[in-house]
Amino acid sequence: MEIDPDRLSTADRYKLLIGCIVPRPIAFVSTVTSDGLTNLAPFSFFAGVGSNPMTLLFCPANGPDGAEKDTLRNCKPEAEGGTGEFVVNLASEAYAHLVAAAAEPLPHGRSEFDLTGLTPTPSAVVRPPRVAESPVAFECRTQQVIRTNPGAPAGGNIVIGLVVHVHAAEGVLNDRLHADPDRLAAIARMGGRTYCRTRERFVLDLGRPALDTPRPWEKQTGPPL
Repeated sequence: MEIDPDRLSTADRYKLLIGCIVPRPIAFVSTVTSDGLTNLAPFSFFAGVGSNPMTLLFCPANGPDGAEKDTLRNCKPEAEGGTGEFVVNLASEAYAHLVAAAAEPLPHGRSEFDLTGLTPTPSAVVRPPRVAESPVAFECRTQQVIRTNPGAPAGGNIVIGLVVHVHAAEGVLNDRLHADPDRLAAIARMGGRTYCRTRERFVLDLGRPALDTPRPWEKQTGPPL
């Protein structure tokens, strides 16, 4: 099958992206309005950018009417009318259903913290609270917003954030800053309403040594932390 994206509807392009770019980690992003009202929403177009400086990105799309969603409205730079800050909380198995519930399109000013019952707790550096239940939270200052189709329905936006503080729950990281994947218990998005766990893992050497690995898809025990 050969596909020309220009011949597809926006909905079909979206379906193709989320069905084939899998699994996608979930940024559970908390923000505040300029007058301190909290917002919490999940985004599965999310990735690290680099370690020098420590940066990450997530991608909140425009709403059906082309308007900015609350998360983008809140976290865009102060020069653009936002607060310029956000927190990326990890999505974990323990509250997977609450991550999904936070996607509810609430009226502006209503808080998903109230809807889900998750606990907002003060961040160390930025104004938005982090999610107390999250095993790891990245406090960020917005460096840049790249808009791929400003004002258009479903238009994409790339929010790049500088990580200014990291909170990790007790026992999640060892003294070498290696994360315990079982304590993270991260979940990820597949296509449609499907999610996946990160419990099944296998180990591969990088580069040429990987060619000598006989059956990497078989279940293996990961290396010690």
